[in-house]
Amino acid sequence: MIWSRLRGGRRTPKLPLPGACGQRRHTLHTERLLLYTPQTRLDLAVCVAAGADPQAQRWLGWENLGPIGEPRLRTALVQLRPADAAGRPPFPGIPAVRAQPYEPGPDDGVTLIAVRLDDGRYAGLLELDPGTGEIGGWLAPHARGLGLGTELFRAAALLGHDHLGLAAVRAGYEPANTASAGALTAAGFVPADGPPRHRLHNGRVVDARWLRHTASIPPGRCSGAGPTTP
Repeated sequence: MIWSRLRGGRRTPKLPLPGACGQRRHTLHTERLLLYTPQTRLDLAVCVAAGADPQAQRWLGWENLGPIGEPRLRTALVQLRPADAAGRPPFPGIPAVRAQPYEPGPDDGVTLIAVRLDDGRYAGLLELDPGTGEIGGWLAPHARGLGLGTELFRAAALLGHDHLGLAAVRAGYEPANTASAGALTAAGFVPADGPPRHRLHNGRVVDARWLRHTASIPPGRCSGAGPTTP
């Protein structure tokens, strides 16, 4: 599906045109988000920066943020839009990243970046492990508190059921993370069994709750999912 129809009048932001699913690449949308496989390393860097702030890291707990954890760089990246990629980036280290295409590996999980349809800004990132059906994701600071988390998790269910052929997907969250719990529940996830404790990448062990989303009709696979394993 080509997204040119999303470009309306003069006030409509310039949105990327990722095209159809194919060759480990996926495209889908919700009411307010366009989600697609990153096209460049800059796409991925911006969306990683969107989850590198202290508020998000309280729940994500990444082991090493690297340069993206530096506040000035993180803030500058999150201000970018995909349409800004051709312009001069705000920091000297970004040009080398910008020019590199992103190619998903055959053994990688599925990663989709999210772009807001209203203003064309990078909104966050969604991950799904086809082997386990586990999902994860986060939103940029400017996209939080707007109900977009529910749309992000609905997109995760759609990706799993309609694109990857999964009958169910599941997500774990820390009980104190009420925003994630509420967004998952609003997206149609229901309680499921799972390990009561979870270790984050930085080594912190937290309590965990699990939710599951089951397909209401037989799941399907798009051309981006590739052939099924014998």
